[in-house]
Amino acid sequence: MSAILDRQITMDRNDHDIFWDAVLSRDARFDGQFVFAVHTTKIFCRPSCPARRPRRDRVSFFALPEAAAQAGFRACKRCLPQQASLLDPQVEMVQRVCRLIETSLDEMPGLETLSAEVGLSSFHLQRTFKNVMGISPREYAEAIRMSRFRSGVRSGESVTNAMYDAGYGSSSRLYERANSELGMTPATYGRGGKEVAIDYATSESPLGFLLVAATSKGICAVRLGDSIRQLESDLESEYAAAEIRKSEGILDSSLREIVAHLEGKQPKLSLPLDIRSTAFQRQVWQALQAIPYGATRSYGEVAKAIGQPKAVRAVARACATNPVALVIPCHRVIREDKSLGGYRWGIERKKKLLANEKRER
Repeated sequence: MSAILDRQITMDRNDHDIFWDAVLSRDARFDGQFVFAVHTTKIFCRPSCPARRPRRDRVSFFALPEAAAQAGFRACKRCLPQQASLLDPQVEMVQRVCRLIETSLDEMPGLETLSAEVGLSSFHLQRTFKNVMGISPREYAEAIRMSRFRSGVRSGESVTNAMYDAGYGSSSRLYERANSELGMTPATYGRGGKEVAIDYATSESPLGFLLVAATSKGICAVRLGDSIRQLESDLESEYAAAEIRKSEGILDSSLREIVAHLEGKQPKLSLPLDIRSTAFQRQVWQALQAIPYGATRSYGEVAKAIGQPKAVRAVARACATNPVALVIPCHRVIREDKSLGGYRWGIERKKKLLANEKRER
């Protein structure tokens, strides 16, 4: 394991087994080299964190705490991963750029300004930042703005105050991104989604219990699990202030269609969707829907398909945050070495899904 400490951390998927060994052994030598994030708790930690270890298929690795936070995870209050000292000069440089962006959201510095601050060419900075974070400096700034807006309205600020505090110079800039990133208008989001009505229905399926939820515009959630109550609780937690209603037959046809798909009777799902996403997530999810039934693609192949061959880790995160399992078939994405990789609903379900699709192909 010491070999990886003698070279630059690249976050290549080939190193993930080494990272996992470091997590299992709570190896403090790797603190500052990467953080690991747990999908079930939405928390990220340093490798030496004393907390109980999760299952491997529920873990993702990030070079920086900022990358984990941008992907929707919260810092562990026990091990304080943001305070781990950094060793890799490139990772330190990217973190410095993150700090510059976070303190300049009112007047976002251009790539040339950021490059001058860290003593690199614009091209080198852009490439290094994307390699470490999976997104560009500008995309990081937009993600921070939106995160601050969300935090502001959740803490009770008015939409207008939260908008300006987050660095939006005008309401038009905020509304441009609202539908894709919030799934509703800023005003509705500011009321905690109180004007959003979500109907849901549950059913048994060949892969355990199935929950399907929808707004008036389309399906917003498809989940698999071992307990109906847990599936319902997760939905209520995600849409805490929305009106959650058990469907009175509204979703019966959607349930039947998805169950038939799981049984191999309906290879293609064409259901209307109403899902929040960034522009990058939309690109990835559209590429996943283009993967034929019974086929698989590697994370690298998906990255190439959307024209961003180096964004492999960002593709993996987009797969992990897919809100509508099966309809967007993230289970068809595997690792470069042909191993299955992770799956939000459990690796055994992914294995069964792929085996069934190949058999029915």
